[in-house]
Amino acid sequence: MAGVFAASVAFAAPQADPFSGTWTLNVAKSKYDPGPTPKVGSVTFTTVGKTVKAVITGVTGTGDKVQWEYSAAMDGKDHPMTGTADGDTIALKPINANSVETTYKLKGKVTLVNVRTVSADGKTLTVTTKGTNAQGQKVNNVQVFEKKM
Repeated sequence: MAGVFAASVAFAAPQADPFSGTWTLNVAKSKYDPGPTPKVGSVTFTTVGKTVKAVITGVTGTGDKVQWEYSAAMDGKDHPMTGTADGDTIALKPINANSVETTYKLKGKVTLVNVRTVSADGKTLTVTTKGTNAQGQKVNNVQVFEKKM
């Protein structure tokens, strides 16, 4: 009987957030339209309760250092975002256990929509971005990140 109880407790335990941790951009596997492709990049997700904090850092293709961040609930509502010209708010909406849609807005207008998905093995994060950036350019990017162990 104890084995049955232990199995049900383990089954009912909450799953770890597959996005949590630090992810490093694999520039060779990523595609940027328009370019230029960044030289390096990483994102760190920390989940506390229902809030996700993200810190994104990197070096652009032109050599500029970037850092931007947000803290937001996965509730589909707009939350403040700082450090990027492409948006001043972000909304996170879960698609399933391994995928999230994020919508950037600038002054209330949608600029970019990302779908980020963690692979079944938890080692790869793919972020597909579509929309129009702050420079008015159409964006169609696929970023591939690898989990830093």
